[in-house]
Amino acid sequence: MTRDYDVVLYGAGGFTGRQTVEYFARHAPPGIRWAIAGRNRQKLEAVRLQIGAPARSDDVLVADSHVQGSVDAIASRTRVLLSTAGPFALYGTPVVDACVRFGTHYVDITGEIVWVRELIARYHERAAADGTRIIPCCGFDSVPSDLGALLVARHMQEVHGVPCSEARAYFQMAGGLNGGTVATLMHMIKTGHVERGRDVPAPRYDADIGAWTGPFVMAPTNAWIVRRSADLHAQWREPYGREFVYREVAKYGAPLARAKAIAVTAGFALLFAGLRWPPTRRVIEPLLPKPGTGPSVRTMDEGWFTCELLGWSESGQRVRGLIKHQGDPGNRATVRFVCESALCLALDGDALPGGRERGGVLTPATGLGRALAARLRRAGVTIEVPVTTAARAARV
Repeated sequence: MTRDYDVVLYGAGGFTGRQTVEYFARHAPPGIRWAIAGRNRQKLEAVRLQIGAPARSDDVLVADSHVQGSVDAIASRTRVLLSTAGPFALYGTPVVDACVRFGTHYVDITGEIVWVRELIARYHERAAADGTRIIPCCGFDSVPSDLGALLVARHMQEVHGVPCSEARAYFQMAGGLNGGTVATLMHMIKTGHVERGRDVPAPRYDADIGAWTGPFVMAPTNAWIVRRSADLHAQWREPYGREFVYREVAKYGAPLARAKAIAVTAGFALLFAGLRWPPTRRVIEPLLPKPGTGPSVRTMDEGWFTCELLGWSESGQRVRGLIKHQGDPGNRATVRFVCESALCLALDGDALPGGRERGGVLTPATGLGRALAARLRRAGVTIEVPVTTAARAARV
């Protein structure tokens, strides 16, 4: 495709969007043509001047997702569109629609699975026929889970020579919460579009990992994405294994691991119950971060996450893996993941899974796969499958 830009960052005036601009200013390779876009030119110009990139005012593009023609004008000028403008159920569909019609690859940071299902129903067949990759959920939800399950399953097959029957992910993390994430969560709750997990585990001691575990707040989204990846690979005759099962939980370390697991599980249950009931929601909502705001730079830099992975075959072989990132999950990790996903689409076409012809409403594993894993490793993310002694010793 001959386009003016390789990547356009849509939603660049928001809290997460500004971070994508900073990331591209620091890490985009020389020669990549990129621009920023959003609804408010004044905000976008302020971002450009503050960060010093992109260099030209001409690379500031204005588009309102409620005006389809303005979104079309941007999608038609770029090879890849990266969107951080949520809630995506409110603002994302016109952007995806334009990308599908103009053959523009797309990535975002949504965790709104009900909306993703709608995209699949409306756009998967056309995008697949045209070779256009529409890849939602390229942030902390759901890159570690989806790439982790892929790498564990493929290692089981390629090294041990047997299918992978089950994979589990165990998450630990620290960091802050931004207002965009809160706005998306509130919209999902108010519309009843909160994805519910197939099973919500009670706090328990897990002998396989040697630690107390409990429900992980993002598991319903992540598990759905991993299952879609497994289903798509099975359709393409590249299955993970027969009746492949994936689960993920939060892991709690000493001291007082059991008490932490019980307290956090109860705390989240009470919070979500309070947010679902309008009278208590009116009390809680004003206390949460507002759109356009987020944690301090120090909080984001000092945050971290680890995702420990275990995989099993039906015959008993086991694979252990680790994905680890310094920087808080919802901001630093999410920005790195989605920006590298966009760069992967723009620059690594020959290495993408399925070749250049693959398209559809895909997942990080099916649309980016090992090409993204390699790019993230080069960007400083620890991805070890199988886990090495050095990586195990370096766990948080």
